Amino acid sequence: MRRFAAIVVVVCVMAHTHAGMADDVVHVGSKTFTESVVLGELVSVVGRNTGTLVEHRRELGGTRVLFSALTGGDIDAYVEYTGTITQEIYATRNITTNAEIRRELAKDNISMTAPLGFNNTYAIGMKESRAAELGIETVSDLREHTDLILGFGNEFMDRGDGWPRLRDHYELPHENVKGLDHDLAYRAIDKGSIDVMDLYATDAEIEYYNLRVLEDDRELFPEYNAVVIYRNDLQERAPEVIDAFERLEGAIPESTMIAMNAKVKLEGIGESRVAVDFARREFGITANVTESRMVDRLWRNGLEHIRLVAISLTGAILLALPLGILAHRYVRWGQIILGAVGIIQTIPALALLVFMIPPLGIGGPAAIAALFLYSLLPIVRNTHAGLAEIPLTLRESAAALGLPPRARLMKIELPMAAGAVLAGVKTAVVINIGTATLGALIGAGGYGQPILTGIRLDDIGLILEGAVPAAVLALMAQAFFEFLDKIIVPKGLRIKPDTS
Repeated sequence: MRRFAAIVVVVCVMAHTHAGMADDVVHVGSKTFTESVVLGELVSVVGRNTGTLVEHRRELGGTRVLFSALTGGDIDAYVEYTGTITQEIYATRNITTNAEIRRELAKDNISMTAPLGFNNTYAIGMKESRAAELGIETVSDLREHTDLILGFGNEFMDRGDGWPRLRDHYELPHENVKGLDHDLAYRAIDKGSIDVMDLYATDAEIEYYNLRVLEDDRELFPEYNAVVIYRNDLQERAPEVIDAFERLEGAIPESTMIAMNAKVKLEGIGESRVAVDFARREFGITANVTESRMVDRLWRNGLEHIRLVAISLTGAILLALPLGILAHRYVRWGQIILGAVGIIQTIPALALLVFMIPPLGIGGPAAIAALFLYSLLPIVRNTHAGLAEIPLTLRESAAALGLPPRARLMKIELPMAAGAVLAGVKTAVVINIGTATLGALIGAGGYGQPILTGIRLDDIGLILEGAVPAAVLALMAQAFFEFLDKIIVPKGLRIKPDTS
């Protein structure tokens, strides 16, 4: 068991070491909404103009994921909002001013630029026609219409400055409240599936979908001024990049940010192109934008996806097989082992990915660890079941022949249980490949990346660019293990009984 555990540890360490290379690169992060990606590109463009290597790690998740990545050193900078810092990140510290924000950030070895020029505060909106029909102009007016369906972004549903605070502050009695992706909420309100949603003040979709922004008559939402927050060690590593960040202070008025968002969301222009155009127009910075071909993206995402699956599944097989054997031989241990891997399987995949961020950081290592844990149950359970199904008389005969336990295991028991074990591995690999698409939410790449971007941009082609190859990869993996089944399982155990 110690030998198997050592192998698994080595595999995970190798994966972590590989992911943590290139310390001379400045890593900029962004959240999973368009404005954050555009700003991440813009911050990266002005940073690269100094001659420093700057890498943009796109669409890493929500506020908590990004801030944890920043404090943990997985990224060096990203664009945050002052209201999010005061109401979500430091919600319990009762801070309001920029000076107080800087003081609290300094405790986490983080600094902040001055505001970039626009306030992207939260707002509550409805279709103009629906709001006019019901005479709703303020958020308080919603109290008189308890039958309305409210649909909020998933992060807004749980944030300290989100739905719970909105509900309590305005005493809203509504019970039909749904959580969904922010970009999907716009389509839902346009089709009438929901009546009310949360808005970002600089969303281009507000005008496009003809939404009425309800007056925040009880003044719930504070200012959400965009700022760049960055690790203090950049002062030594790349002080010129900090100077570049400061060039953005006050340079992006609200109308400009709305226009940049519209170019991406409504006109289909890439975030990189929009950022480069802004940098050239405002700062005279020239930079090339390389549009990747679909073939190149498929190849890159495929390699990333296979790497996640191969490392995590190999580690799972190496550990799950001896655990299944141990669970069969020792009943008390078996109950503990099967119970533990069963509990892991009940944890939602996305939650398990997030749990892996504090010890392992964002990206491949955290995704590999989560996928490894998720793959244990089917292999452990099928190994245990396959060994338990071997007839007792056969075991007794092997013992009577004087075969030692190890020989019985290797020569008789495991070959007879091979079919069940491989069935467990096949189940694990299909689960693993599908779950690996969620790894894009924490920066692990793979086929989940185009799916995530496609959902954000309402681009079916991008969604299929990730979903179809992932499905094909799962079918190919299943076919491969079917082939192994014919090689590994003894022929006599594969003969179907004659039912004629």
